[in-house]
Amino acid sequence: MPKRQVRLRPKTWLMTDERLGEALLPCIAALPRGSGIVFRHYSLEVEARRKLLRAVSATARRCGHILVAGGQPIAIPASLVAGRHGRVRGAMTAPVHTRREAIAAKRMGVKFLFVSPIFATQSHPGKSVLGRVRFGLLIRDLNMPVIALGGMTKMRARSLRKMKIHGWAAISALAITR
Repeated sequence: MPKRQVRLRPKTWLMTDERLGEALLPCIAALPRGSGIVFRHYSLEVEARRKLLRAVSATARRCGHILVAGGQPIAIPASLVAGRHGRVRGAMTAPVHTRREAIAAKRMGVKFLFVSPIFATQSHPGKSVLGRVRFGLLIRDLNMPVIALGGMTKMRARSLRKMKIHGWAAISALAITR
């Protein structure tokens, strides 16, 4: 999938998933202009996922956000997304849980590392977390944009500024509840 030129360096990222339900598009519209979105929705059938991706792409574009697609590639026009999210060569963003994964992703040329889980998260209940110290050790001297993920809120992201994170990502903390 050819990549569009990406000039934005989003600091706030929404990780999509099925829990957002009908609030997905309003959540995207409520993000600060220039945010990033990682489209996941892995449980959807291919056609339903493609249809939702088109709607997400249109809303993201209208709001000045960038969109990357996670999971297995589906046949979609390159114009819908700025890149891929995953541990594959050519991905724009990559999930990272260990120092070894971080170094491997950096060598593959990803633009943003999504390091998680820093704090306890609803996405993975009961899973062990990095915590502040291990997170700091994991990202030290990487010299590339790190996005903090896992139990993140705006306040927690602020508390990690001294570690020189580039930004933060969330599902629940960015969700609009009606």
